[in-house]
Amino acid sequence: MSEHKKVIIIGSGPAGLTAAIYAARAGLEPLIFEGAQPGGQLTTTTEIENFPGFPEGITGPELMEKMREQALRFGTSNKYNSIVNVDLKNRPFKVVDDEGNEFLADSLIISTGASAKYLGLESESKLKGFGVSACATCDGFFYKDKDIVVVGGGDTALEEAMYLTHFGKTVTLIHRRDEFRASVFMSEKVKNHEKIIIKWDSVVEEVLGEQGPVGVTGVRIRNVKTNEIEEIPAAGFFVAIGHHPNSDLFSDVIETNDNGYIKTQPYNSRTNLEGVFACGDVQDPNYRQAITAAGSGCQAAMDAERFLAWTSE
Repeated sequence: MSEHKKVIIIGSGPAGLTAAIYAARAGLEPLIFEGAQPGGQLTTTTEIENFPGFPEGITGPELMEKMREQALRFGTSNKYNSIVNVDLKNRPFKVVDDEGNEFLADSLIISTGASAKYLGLESESKLKGFGVSACATCDGFFYKDKDIVVVGGGDTALEEAMYLTHFGKTVTLIHRRDEFRASVFMSEKVKNHEKIIIKWDSVVEEVLGEQGPVGVTGVRIRNVKTNEIEEIPAAGFFVAIGHHPNSDLFSDVIETNDNGYIKTQPYNSRTNLEGVFACGDVQDPNYRQAITAAGSGCQAAMDAERFLAWTSE
């Protein structure tokens, strides 16, 4: 017999766990599926200094553990399984985990997040959290008066590079083509910035450094036209080649935009399906911050509570 819950939450980053806290405090006894990466992307962040309430900063894993403890304290139940199949055509909705267990839900909150795209280098993966980052807003502060490298050529990459000039001594922008994909205005702004060095027609071959206090020490790049190899000293390495929302599981029934982000209604978390709500990075292509994800998790829980109250009348 399938376990039946009023609210099931898929995903356990700041959005999912905040939704769990609010739903649990409302007496809805939510069940949260934490998935393959409990705590979400923040668990790969060593230090967080911009989340309100922690003046001395806090590590990503610590913050997520505190959120989890808070959710459990109010009556959330959690499972570390991943959801691999959903049937959202009828209520109660049915979800199936990676062990084949079926669960029914009167309402569903999707908080599966988004995954930053990386270059796929072994050295890059090894140094994530030790100088390799995909979020300048999150980690730029740690590189005051240091040399920084940014990879990418779109508006996001150029915006990240501009943002990082507030901290870094230099910002080297590496792009595989001989012109940016970004807007003309943004391109000219970057080209004329005194702190930004542009390496055209170049790809990263290796991120240099060691895990631990040493961290990133530089990058080795190759010019795709001349095959010339160059090593650039750097303490921070930022990848800005886009994000992929983790929405594939729902894409056949939930409306998404052209980039796969779940569409929600203005000023709330409702999707195109009654009783299904989305929050956090899976529906936010703009901000992708822990605090904005947490805020949208609060909205999703309150929207779910109101939906359940309305449908039970």
